[in-house]
Parts: sequence; C-alpha cells; structure tokens
Amino acid sequence: MSVNKETKTLDEFLAENPNVDVTEYWRRCWGILTALKDKIATRFPQLEQHPSTFDRDYYTSPNGEWEGSYKAWSGPGADWLVNSWIGNRKASILDMNTTAFLDQQTDVPHLVIVFGTVPHLFCYCDYTPRRNLLTDVDYLDKYFNDEVNDWYLKLRSHPNFHWSVSHGPYMRALNNPATQSLMGELSHANIDIFEKYLHEKVDRWLGWLDAATPVPVAERPLLQQHDHVIREMSYRRDPMNKLAVQVFGAEEVERMIELRMGQQQILQSKTA
Repeated sequence: MSVNKETKTLDEFLAENPNVDVTEYWRRCWGILTALKDKIATRFPQLEQHPSTFDRDYYTSPNGEWEGSYKAWSGPGADWLVNSWIGNRKASILDMNTTAFLDQQTDVPHLVIVFGTVPHLFCYCDYTPRRNLLTDVDYLDKYFNDEVNDWYLKLRSHPNFHWSVSHGPYMRALNNPATQSLMGELSHANIDIFEKYLHEKVDRWLGWLDAATPVPVAERPLLQQHDHVIREMSYRRDPMNKLAVQVFGAEEVERMIELRMGQQQILQSKTA
C-alpha cells in the first residue's frame, strides 16, 4: 500500500474518509468554475450548447448514489468549452471541471481547470501546449516565460499544498511547465487561494487570445489532428474512469467518455 501522500491512489484517500459530506464545498467550487466558464464564454459570443449535451444538465447513476451535470459549448474560436461535475456529494468524491479546447485559428494553449474532493481538496490546472515545447522554444518562451514561471512557483511552493501524482502515465505525459496538480486540506481558506490563482490564470489566457497571431490556414489541419488526439486521450486515459465504471458500468462509461470528449463535435469538425 502506498504511504507517500503524493502518490496515494484515489481509492486510498477515499478509504480513509469514505463518507464525508462535501456538499458545502461542492457549492463553493462549482460556483467558482461556473464563474470562470462564464468569463471564458464572453470571449466567444457565438458559442452554442452542443446538442449532444442537452439531456445531461443533471443525471444520476442507476443506484442514485452518484450524480452530475455535463454541458459543453462549441462555436467560432472554441471547439469544446466544458462545465461539468460528477460524484457523490454525501460520500467524499467529486470531480468538477471547466475546460476550454480552442479551435485552430490560433495556437494559444488550451485551458484545463479541475477541482476535486477525495475528500481532501484537489486542484489541477494547466495551459495545455499546442506545440512541442522541447523543440519549439519560441512557443515555450512566449507562453511559459519568466512571468508565468514565477507565478507558477509561488503557488507550487505554498506550504498548504503537496503535489498529487497521477497514476495514469498519459496524464503525467500531459504535465507541462504550467501544470499544477495539488492537494491540501478541504477548507474555504484553501479554496480562496485557488480561486485567486485561477482567475489570474484565465485573465492571462484571455489576454493571450486577444494578442494572438492567426495560424496559417495550411497548418490548421495538422494542428486539429494534434488537438483531437489530446482531447480524446485526456478523457479516455483518466484514472478516474475506473471509479465511474464501478458505479455506471463499462458500457455507460464508454458512452460518457465519448460525450465528455465531444466525439460528435470532433467528427463534425474534421478538416482533413
């Protein structure tokens, strides 16, 4: 059994405190994520909710123990803007997120923000790069520069939080110089810290969009292929899926994964 808190599995955390009512903290975190989603949506006024999510405003597992909401919007500028949550508010476990996968007009990084409870507070957020940072150092210097690095390190070194290592190799492969994967005590004080950081994160990202240079049209199909792979695999290879299988069953979770990654939108939007 794992003993290092940085590498504990979700199952181990939940086994320690399996029946904590986290409703109060769900309300707070969900409010923050919704506010961030609304801030993002104002940048893309032509977004429309994707029809595949019309019936997922609220849903429950067959046994009624798990519940959730899944909404996604798509339109010019943003292929897939998500605001969702899933879990059991009476039994410690929640996964909540606001995620923005951009279209190929620019190569500004995608945006991922996740709150969770196990029942410790978890926050994952990053600027998902659209170029290879190991070879495209101009892209690295543009979006992961000294300003972003100093801002990142300030939170990364905060004594209230420790790193949380994903047990999924693909999820670790997604890590980049702006990735935060932090866990700490479930408290409003810690949520306050994350709230400030996340609004700074989104505000900077919106500024990048305002200043972005268009990607040449000839380069967009390859960028789209890259975007679609990351979008699909980040959902398919999420270790959280195994918990959902225990509750919803493998067949339903497969359908949920296809919905979460926006498979219909991907097929409808392919340019090559």
